[in-house]
Amino acid sequence: MSGTPAFLSAAEVERYLSSSSLLLPPLEKALANFSSGSEGGVVQPVRTVVPVAKHRGFLGVMPAYSANEDALTTKLVTFYEGVSPTSTLPSHQATVLLFEPSNGSLLLVMDGSIITAKRTAAVSAIATKFLKPPSSEVLCILGAGVQAYSHYEIFTEQFSFKEVRIWNRTKKNAEKFAQTVKGDVRVCSSVQEAVTGADVIITVTMATKPILFGEWVKPGAHINAIGASRPDWRELDDEIMKNCVLYVDSREAALKESGDVILSGAEIFAELGEVVKGVKPAHREKTTVFKSLGMAVEDTVAAKLVYDSWSSGK
Repeated sequence: MSGTPAFLSAAEVERYLSSSSLLLPPLEKALANFSSGSEGGVVQPVRTVVPVAKHRGFLGVMPAYSANEDALTTKLVTFYEGVSPTSTLPSHQATVLLFEPSNGSLLLVMDGSIITAKRTAAVSAIATKFLKPPSSEVLCILGAGVQAYSHYEIFTEQFSFKEVRIWNRTKKNAEKFAQTVKGDVRVCSSVQEAVTGADVIITVTMATKPILFGEWVKPGAHINAIGASRPDWRELDDEIMKNCVLYVDSREAALKESGDVILSGAEIFAELGEVVKGVKPAHREKTTVFKSLGMAVEDTVAAKLVYDSWSSGK
């Protein structure tokens, strides 16, 4: 490695990745490539997670190589469930390292928080494009953290909802969300109130036990389940999981990391990449769940976009 690699702050990454919609085409391609096995050119192991039990935290290591972009990255992400709601530190913090794939030298270090938020929301938008009911008027977001904001941004760009609702365990954070974002958002006092009649539901919570119950969910609704990324954590109850058509980003990861999948015993119907490729159908007429755990190749795609934009402007 020659010289010291540059570091891009969260603000700089935001500048080079200003619109989440820029991620949609390359992420669709990456999802399809991932679900094509060795032919797709994506090399990505399931993330390694190191528990930091003393402090109720976790360190995740997420490497990937994508032949389509000829990009090699590793994301280091920490997740601390014990972070106080009043803390200035987010529950998730991340750093992405981008390497020169031809020789292994480190090209760029960048804050990973913006990348994580935007690529996760973009993949949810891709899933929703394929799986939402044909006439979707009501969007519901459960949770009011970073992912709630990134999902709201791209969902209101890509789709036309007549009503948006939000619920959060700490109501003042939901009220702050509604006051901060562009557009009208209805703050709800309970999960049941928020999800009743909703066509598309996004769960981006810190829940470790189910908060969303099947009896409240409109038949034919689509759910993007983003939280509960540990094998003993849940956001959705068994009724939802066992009666939905279940899509995931990665079968291997879902069967290792998702408490909603593992503890319910729900059967995985397809990976999202298989739907993108057209080898598995999108059952829009049925209740669908997209269980998102986040994949390293998504970070790779986003980091390469940031790098290309940064390097062209140097």
